[in-house]
Amino acid sequence: MAFSFSLSAEDAGRYSRIIQEGIAVRRHYDFLLWLQGEIQHYLPHEIMLAAWGNFPSNLIHYDIVSALLDVRTDHANVESLSPLLQGLFNRWIELDKTPYALSIGESGFLLLEYEERDLKRSLGIALQGMQSLLVHGISDERGHHDCLYLIFSSEKKLAPSTINAIEVLLPYIDSALGQITPLPHSGQPIPSSQNIDDFGLSNREIEILNCVRIGKTNFEIAAVLGISIFTVKNHLQNIFKKLDVYNRIQAVSKVAQIPADR
Repeated sequence: MAFSFSLSAEDAGRYSRIIQEGIAVRRHYDFLLWLQGEIQHYLPHEIMLAAWGNFPSNLIHYDIVSALLDVRTDHANVESLSPLLQGLFNRWIELDKTPYALSIGESGFLLLEYEERDLKRSLGIALQGMQSLLVHGISDERGHHDCLYLIFSSEKKLAPSTINAIEVLLPYIDSALGQITPLPHSGQPIPSSQNIDDFGLSNREIEILNCVRIGKTNFEIAAVLGISIFTVKNHLQNIFKKLDVYNRIQAVSKVAQIPADR
């Protein structure tokens, strides 16, 4: 582990712990906890958005990681995110793929890309509270795609040292994210019958069933969705009743047998 800048003994120890913890990440919940830990000392933020794919062709996938209530991947509006991601990606390319920071006053980078209807969404509302943004990316030469990372912070101006930090830590952030299964995205609901309303599942119940399908525990679902474990259990009981099943395995199996049409 080499650094292009000097480190105190305390900083060297902290970086070492951060990197070792990142290498151990295996689940989305682990990733969330890691980003809320000591890494905040160097990369203070409330929201991290990772976007990858073919940006010139607008074939972009994304994942949002945040401890903020309801700021989740499947709550985002992909149509509204696309112009923002394209603009920030193009600037990263123009800067020869080097990290850069923006403040809200420099370009109105948040307000510019969202229509009024989109600001009512949880992510849009949360972004309005952000004051600065750190941008960097990684090019996967073997996979022939780029991955852009957006670090949103409520701090008015990020310290210059965050540029050094993102250069050192981003490979480990990217590696950790690459080891976990992305959560379900907006526009990619669970397999459904000819009419999901036949079961009467609410949007929240569908979210929870999505998490169950990818193996999340009640504790992990509660953390990811920002609700209590008690609330998760109540929703699961309602799901079982509506699907006329008795447990998680039966619920997932019943939904999986239904052909999707949306």
